[in-house]
Amino acid sequence: MAGAGLRAAARRYLPRRDHGGPRAASSSPSCPGCGPPGPGVHCPGVPRSAPAPAPAGAAEASAHLWARYQDMRRLVHDLLPPEVCSLLNPAAIYANNEISLRDVEVYGFDYDYTLAQYADTLHPEIFSAARDILIEHYKSLLMKIDAFHYVQLGTAYRGLQPVPDEEVIDLYGGTQHIPLYQMSGFYGKGPSIKQFMDIFSLPEMALLSCVVDYFLGHGLEFDQAHLYKDVTDAIRDVHVKGLMYQWIERDMEKYILRGDETFAVLNRLVAHGKQLFLITNSPFSFVDKGMRHMVGPDWRQLFDVVIVQADKPSFFTDRRKPFRKLDEKGSLHWDRITRLEKGKIYRQGNLFDFLRLTEWRGPRVLYFGDHLYSDLADLMLRHGWRTGAIIPELEREIRIINTEQYMHSLTWQQALTGLLERMQTYQDAESRQVLAAWMKERQELRCVTKALFNAQFGSIFRTFHNPTYFSRRLVRFSDLYMASLSCLLNYRVDFTFYPRRTPLQHEAPLWMDQLCTGCMKTPFLGDMAHIR
Repeated sequence: MAGAGLRAAARRYLPRRDHGGPRAASSSPSCPGCGPPGPGVHCPGVPRSAPAPAPAGAAEASAHLWARYQDMRRLVHDLLPPEVCSLLNPAAIYANNEISLRDVEVYGFDYDYTLAQYADTLHPEIFSAARDILIEHYKSLLMKIDAFHYVQLGTAYRGLQPVPDEEVIDLYGGTQHIPLYQMSGFYGKGPSIKQFMDIFSLPEMALLSCVVDYFLGHGLEFDQAHLYKDVTDAIRDVHVKGLMYQWIERDMEKYILRGDETFAVLNRLVAHGKQLFLITNSPFSFVDKGMRHMVGPDWRQLFDVVIVQADKPSFFTDRRKPFRKLDEKGSLHWDRITRLEKGKIYRQGNLFDFLRLTEWRGPRVLYFGDHLYSDLADLMLRHGWRTGAIIPELEREIRIINTEQYMHSLTWQQALTGLLERMQTYQDAESRQVLAAWMKERQELRCVTKALFNAQFGSIFRTFHNPTYFSRRLVRFSDLYMASLSCLLNYRVDFTFYPRRTPLQHEAPLWMDQLCTGCMKTPFLGDMAHIR
């Protein structure tokens, strides 16, 4: 956050008309490092002084730029003492919207990757099985897109091979931008682009890349739409044929993580008088075995309503599918459902009947799921429920953010960006060489920071400085997000989550410095004071 503030601190710098460059810095014993205050901006206790003159000659301008570079280097070092790292807790819950758990009376849960967290060892199993199914039966780019629909250059792959930036731009008509109509419908499936939005997508992405790479490497012609459909069908068959369920049921100790913590979460909520329900697309036999493993044979007594094979997301929109009751053996009953009973198992149904029968409406309901579209979007936007997103990758990303390498790399990168923005008014030949050197260093820093998360795609939350498309949807569709459901154990059941007020661009210049350093400490921030 400190790095973001440093970059944004000069978001809209414009040159003064009375000379060609920014005013030179001055310092005072009371506020070391401050630039000379401008109209309306003043550090308390520091006398106002006249601005120092800008350097005149090209050589002097170049030296002036490098002097400011070194000043900013020292500032970044001072702002990041060793203890600044490891500030983020991977087990914390992060709020997009203010929400008090005191007001939540009903808790709902998805099953896969929400109540049941799966080990990464499951992904190769899905990949191998889908590959075998694909072999038995028979533009194409994988890329990362930011919140503004721009492709992050350096993250486009055809098969396993990176696609040059120039080719990506040419494919989209001379731009990195992808039009809205191509991006997606409401559930993330557009006419020519599909969003991979959850951890369950990893085997599918890997299989697509490997098959495309094989075809290209052997000179085989293929239709991209047919290939995509075949790969998607193969992945689907792993689920439809029950292969994934069989692997997990055979070795639950290997595949299911944090089962005891899931039991602790559910037990504590019930002990505090909360009502619980489960809505999952998985079949009852699979859910029953997993819940027995995590919670015990009486797990259904914790839930007021249990719905399996719900067929989300159509469960939230299709009014035509009625609930049907299942017996202990999984056989369907024929009787009409007029109430949802505790301890019973129901199949399919729809949210509108669910709301009518339970009267659980609005913000007193909090539902947790791992898929932004299939689990959360409808509930938040159309029904006013509060929502919590389970993002398993968050834990690893926070551990990387907490490293000294990441903190120093990001903060200096943002500070350097601010310098580039402010000093671009120097346009003599020597100054342009300095700015070019800074641009090169900035690009190198961006690549280093990206590779800390993933060499091919970087963080799932950022495309360099912009949020990813995924991040924007996460903020839109979830009140809370966390690495696992067990994070709830770190908070009281009446805890209120307050999202941090992050600065808008027009707020940024005064935000970070006053809050973090108590004064206008960033060098040359006063240069911006004259802007109106």
